[in-house]
Amino acid sequence: MDLSFQLYSARNFPPLDDFLGKLAALGYTQVEGFGGLYSDPAAFAELLRKHGLTMPTGHFGPDLLKDKAATLKIAETIGVKTIFAPHINRELFGNSDAKWTEFAETLAGFAQTYKAEGYGFGWHNHHFEFWKTEDGSTPMEIILNTGADLEWEMDVAWVAKGGEDPRSWMDRYGDRITAVHVKDIAPEGENADEDGWADVGYGIMDWNNLINDVKAKTKAKYFVAEHDNPSDAERFARRSIETAKAWK
Repeated sequence: MDLSFQLYSARNFPPLDDFLGKLAALGYTQVEGFGGLYSDPAAFAELLRKHGLTMPTGHFGPDLLKDKAATLKIAETIGVKTIFAPHINRELFGNSDAKWTEFAETLAGFAQTYKAEGYGFGWHNHHFEFWKTEDGSTPMEIILNTGADLEWEMDVAWVAKGGEDPRSWMDRYGDRITAVHVKDIAPEGENADEDGWADVGYGIMDWNNLINDVKAKTKAKYFVAEHDNPSDAERFARRSIETAKAWK
């Protein structure tokens, strides 16, 4: 299993060139990008090549996705295979089924557009997609049930933060899950300076068993380490890949 690295985790630790070198030295072969890295796709692609890294998945915000030509140029230049929409401002929708359905239809349209161009397309969750809507459903159900072509990058720790058991969602939608974010949650009251997150294997998530459930219950091809606010991104990268290498 190749562990990828979400570069958002290292956004506060420039220069990027140096950090990519550290990732390669630790044994990473893949990374996942985010919107802040796409201003010069050719230069970014060259950095990846320099360090022997590939970027099969990338996060592209809804505003960028509306610009099909720009999105395709970035994806083609960098070598992205699957595009994931990463986030939306929940305050725009609240618990309105109608508003979430409208957004889900937008995502379904993106999925059709980019699938027709040869790319996978999906949604990356946070916690609020598991909060109940007016009719007792959840935004995550609305998103997945509206877009049959839509893939899911399950952020396993955010599912748990949303009050749900990730395994039950794997049972229901495992055939839609093509990537996972491998993330850990610190014990209650710890790592306040890191927003309550932990390095993979150093928190409360049962990753030694969860990883086997992911492999058995889903179609995940990409396993992406992420920490939303590490105080030391190199430490996070090192500890997380060490944990992953110990998985059977």
